[in-house]
Amino acid sequence: MQAVDAVIRQRLDSDVPLVGQVAHYLIGAGGKRVRPALLLLMCGALGCTDPRRHILAAVVEFIHTATLLHDDVVDESTLRRGRDTANQVFGNAASVLVGDFLYSRAFQMMVECGDMRIMRVLADATNVIAEGEVLQLMNMHDAHLDEAAYLRVIRAKTAQLFEASARLAALLAGSDSDTEAACAEYGQAIGAAFQIVDDVLDYEGDASELGKNLGDDLREGKVTLPVICTLRRCQPEEAALIRSAIERGGSERLDEILAIVRRCGGLDEARRHATAEVERAIAALDRLPPGDAVAQRYREALLQLAAQLLTRRS
Repeated sequence: MQAVDAVIRQRLDSDVPLVGQVAHYLIGAGGKRVRPALLLLMCGALGCTDPRRHILAAVVEFIHTATLLHDDVVDESTLRRGRDTANQVFGNAASVLVGDFLYSRAFQMMVECGDMRIMRVLADATNVIAEGEVLQLMNMHDAHLDEAAYLRVIRAKTAQLFEASARLAALLAGSDSDTEAACAEYGQAIGAAFQIVDDVLDYEGDASELGKNLGDDLREGKVTLPVICTLRRCQPEEAALIRSAIERGGSERLDEILAIVRRCGGLDEARRHATAEVERAIAALDRLPPGDAVAQRYREALLQLAAQLLTRRS
């Protein structure tokens, strides 16, 4: 990860000062770096030491950061990673344009890797992520959104980049198609689990730990799995209150709705969905070739990564 951070710092350089200021502001705030870590861990599990893995891990982080810059503008967010969002500090226009810079810089770095399969995976992933974001926008304030529609969105906008990160490791390792499919399934499953837990934390987390405002999803009219599960369990008058809040947006009765979601078991049911995704990820790891002792240590780390997603608080 130190090697990846070195690549990130180097490739953020630009002759335009504002580009570096905005990009460094968000990337320098930290973040979990889960996607690049996943790529490196999967490479280790496959015995791959290709030096391009550090470049591609940085590419994945640039794509993710670009989506964050754009998301915060679309969602009108004010807090990320415990401090003001980039659009609050630099304005919407700068955030969108620097997000575009990060996308284009990522594609420049892909070309350097000299492998059309790698470019295809990342180009396809970027396109699917954009479609997922548009689909989520279309679903805003839809109080009757069902579980299938929710899962379609998160598998596109979140799980797709996890899947691509794991698949890239298989390509770098020269793995066969079965191994590549297992890597991709692991990535997709933990990506889905990651987003479900993130949506749960929006209703039960601590704002100081999360680094963002509690209840943002409801405030934006965004329907997530905890709400969908709650609407199946709560009383009609409670469901009417929640649906009204989704359709209007805002946070006038947020505390009351948070209490309903927690009391009616919506959070527990959503967490069970996340657990099922983690179990799917662990089963996919069993399909990887056994490898040597070092590869086994990396596989153990991948198992731990999957399990820890269920207990994270931020």
